[in-house]
Parts: sequence; C-alpha cells; structure tokens
Amino acid sequence: MLAALAVFGILFFGPGVLTAARTQQLSYSAFLADVQAHKVSAVVVGTNGQITGSLAGGKDFATQAPVWALTTDDLATKLQNAGVQVSAAQQSDTLRQLIESLLPTLLLIGAFVWLGRRTGQSLGSGGGLGGLIRGKPSRVTDAERPRTRFGDVAGYDGVKEEVREVVDYLQHPERYRRVGARGPRGVLLVGPPGTGKTLLARAVAGEAEVPFYAVTGSSFVEMFVGLGAARVRDLFADARRNGPAIIFIDEIDAIGGRRGLNGVGGHDEREQTLNQLLAEMDGFTEGSSVVVLANTNRPEVLDPALLRPGRFDRQVQVPLPVLAERTAILTVHTRGKALTESVDLRDVARGTPGFSGADLANLVNEAALRAARAGRNELRPADFEDARERLILGRRDGTALLPEERLRVAVHESGHALVAALSPTADPVAKITILPTGLALGATHQLPNDERRLYSDRYLRESLAVRLAGRAAELIVFGELSTGAADDLAGATRLAVRMVRDYGFSGDLGPVAYPTAPAEDGERPYAEATQRLVDLEVSRLLRAAEEHADLLLRRHRESLDQLSGRLLQDETVDGAVVYDIVRHPPTRVA
Repeated sequence: MLAALAVFGILFFGPGVLTAARTQQLSYSAFLADVQAHKVSAVVVGTNGQITGSLAGGKDFATQAPVWALTTDDLATKLQNAGVQVSAAQQSDTLRQLIESLLPTLLLIGAFVWLGRRTGQSLGSGGGLGGLIRGKPSRVTDAERPRTRFGDVAGYDGVKEEVREVVDYLQHPERYRRVGARGPRGVLLVGPPGTGKTLLARAVAGEAEVPFYAVTGSSFVEMFVGLGAARVRDLFADARRNGPAIIFIDEIDAIGGRRGLNGVGGHDEREQTLNQLLAEMDGFTEGSSVVVLANTNRPEVLDPALLRPGRFDRQVQVPLPVLAERTAILTVHTRGKALTESVDLRDVARGTPGFSGADLANLVNEAALRAARAGRNELRPADFEDARERLILGRRDGTALLPEERLRVAVHESGHALVAALSPTADPVAKITILPTGLALGATHQLPNDERRLYSDRYLRESLAVRLAGRAAELIVFGELSTGAADDLAGATRLAVRMVRDYGFSGDLGPVAYPTAPAEDGERPYAEATQRLVDLEVSRLLRAAEEHADLLLRRHRESLDQLSGRLLQDETVDGAVVYDIVRHPPTRVA
C-alpha cells in the first residue's frame, strides 16, 4: 500500500514538480525586456496566453501574456524584430491525457486487490479486505492451554466448588448426557476488581485441559458495523471445531450492556455484536462441549437477555478475600522470597482488610522493593508495615513539621488511640505515628482480631467516637480546633449517614431504609422533610460520639499527656505502649 501511494505521488505530482524546478517564472514586463535585449531564443504561444520558451543561455522560462497583447500585432512584431523563433502550442492528445490521469488510480486499485488476496491467503476464512480489518480473534496454540490449576488460586474454596462442575462437564460430558442433564453453558464471575476472576477462569481451563480462548469485550467493538458480529461468529466456530473448549470474555460489559434506543455508528455496532453473541450462546448444537466464562465488575449494567437461563446459567460471586483467604494469598505471593522468622503472614493479613488479591500481590512486591533498597535479601515485618502504609496513605513525606504542629499532631493521634483502647468493642490499636505520610500528618492504626461480617450498634457508635477523638483531644489540650480533623469529620459523617439512612439505627426515623441513588428525574427519592430529619439524626449521632470521646479523654487526661509526650520523643509508638499506659496510668502528683 505504501509503495502504491509512493508511485501515485510520483506520477501525479512528479512531472509538475520537476518542470517547476527547471522553469524560471517571468513577469510579462521582464519578458518584453528580455526580448528587446535579444536574450530570448524561442517561444511557444498557447491559446490561453501562456508563453513558454528558452533564453539565450538555455534556461527555460514561462510567463502569462495579457489578453490585449494577443489580439494585436504588437507582440508578434517585437518577437520578429528580435529574431525570436515563434511557434504555437499543439493540442494535446485526449487519449494520452486520459491514460495519464487514470494511471495512478489504476495502480492504487491494483495494489489494494493484490494486498487483499495476500490477506485472504494468510487469514483463511477471514480473508479479503474484510479479513484485513477484522483479523482472527483467537487461535488454538500450545500457549492457549493454560497450566494454571486450582492450587495456584489461594482461598476461595466456595468459588472453586461452583466452577468445578464446569471442569467435570468438560472432562466427562457423556456422564451428563446419560441422565439427560445439560451442562452449564455460561458462567459469569462477578466481583470487585483484582479479586482473581481471570485467574479462576484460566484455572478452570487448566484443570479441564481444554483449549482456552481468552478475549476482551472491547476487542469485538469496531468502528465498522458488522465486524464485531463477524468476530463473534469466527470465535465460536473455531471453538466448536476444537471442542471441548472454553471461551473466556474479559470485561463482558463492554459489549453486553443493556440495549436501549436504536442508534447509529458505534452504538449500532455494539448492539449487533451483542445480538450475535446471544444467538451463538443459545445456538449450540447437541453434543457441543463449549462453555463460556465471563467476568464483570458491574453486573447491573448487563442486558437481561444475556443473563437468562440457557446463556449465562450461573453467576458466581468472587468477593474480597477474608482473613484466612488473605493469609493464603500472601503465602502464594511470598513463595520464593526469603522471610525472617519474625514475619507472621496472619498478622500481615490482619492489617489488610478490604485488600484484593491484586492489592496483596502489590503489597508483597512493595515489601520486597523496600528490602532490596536496604541491601537485604530477607523480608522483615517492618517491610510489610511500611509497604502497607505506603499503599494506604501514600509515600512518606520528608517535610518536617513545626514544633507546635508536631505537638498538636501528637495530641490528636493520642486522642484516637486512647479512646480506641478504652472502648471495649473497638478494634485494637496496633501502632501510632506522627511521621507525615502522603496527605496525613499522622496515623493511628487499628487491626481487627477477626473478620467482621456484622456490625452492632455499639461498635458503630464507638467507631464514631474513635474518629472524633482527635478533635476532642485538641479541644481539651489547646482550647481550640484545627483543620487536622477534616478527614476524620468526613469519615464520621459518612458512617453516621449510613447508620441513619441504611441501617435503621435511628429511633425517630424507625426501621426504614432510604435509597441513596437519585431517582430517574434527578430528584431525591424521599421528601424534603425526611432529609431534614436525616440531617438532625446524623448531627445527633456525631455530637453524642464527640461527647463520649470528650468524657473518656477528660477522665484519662494524664494518660493523654503521657502518650503524646512519648510520641513527641519516639515519633512512632507500638500499640502495646498505649494499653500499658491505660492499665497503669501515671500517678498524679499533689
């Protein structure tokens, strides 16, 4: 194609460029002066007043004569007196002009035809120019038979049991046919990002030892209408020829979104692709052992026709890992890494609630990077702690705080830690620091002993008190507030709103849950009076939590001063120090 374009440019623009480079453009006045000076040897006069010729030195020239000069004999007399050889321009050959004008276009068309034939030979069924644009979405090779097994996927025993039936069906389809059972045709893996849905799909193919076709939903979406549907047809045809097989569509919501009003362009192309996918999934012939696996983070946006029985028969939830699963995932990711005896992966897992499998892999890598920067071959507990802080709070800031800022931050974090230690249901305090990290000037880390699935009213109220304890401590010690409690207030307000609006923890509102999403018309889905009542209840919860924190800190004022002094001295204090101060408060000097 590039060669054809180059030939087209040379043939179409080349002659003109070369002629212009050799020819000197003269004004008509300069041309007459050269004629009088006997510098012009020959001219060719065209019917449109275009005059070309050559000078006495051999240089070609061109000029444009005015109309009045051609209608009089004045120009002819001057040329004759100067001894210039004069001739008239001949009419061009019409056939030759036609061939010259069409030759570049013919060459370009020939190049496209040749390239299309070459593409057809290399792409087989997807040949021609359409095959060049479309290509083949997948191909069975040795690399398409994953070596991943269920043993490589840590935790998620319940999820593995859900998908193990797919493996059994692909390995022993005749067992299901004998009893008239139909195996699963589609399994949709649903869960937050990074929970290992793609890894599970590869493990299913690895356990079944069948070809694995892995494509992304966005790979079917094209600018040209119909190409995405053609790719779906090619993919399923290939899988049937090599069945039993697994087709895995990553991020299926790219093509499986709800169909709306008819549109044009990309919207129409996406709907055609989805229609073809629906037809292929519900059109398997008897005895066809092809199973479709797909994953998504947003099942609510998928078209209902895609989720009905006969297509995606099952939805398997892949949630964030719990404590035991996080420990197992950390064990997998620390294989081949040297750990000191003091590293307890269960303690590391306790400090990572809400982390996905991808987050845990990143945590281990950050810890290994820290050890490598320190020139060590073994990973220590401090490496994992530093990596966790960096992932949660950001990179540690080397900016030094002013003395009065350090004191205020120490008092603030001591307030959080003391109220957490004095609250029976609060998560235990693990560490306090006043070293700036990311946007946080200090941090109080709490690690749960066990994975919670239910939260009592008392636990949530004490959580509010812990969040507001830093603000209460500043008010007690300094008698005024600062902007350091902004994040605490935001987090406490979000929690209080959920307690009132979602969990029904308000006596005035009663056992009612109000939707958080706005209605279709953008209006709030409940009355304005209800919103005012929600605001009053949220404010009441927050004021009660702050009063509770204030009461605890005033009762343990000496412990607050001792802990803040320890933080100013050491900058980072272990949680055991907090509990030791609470159990053995300083003796008040009379």
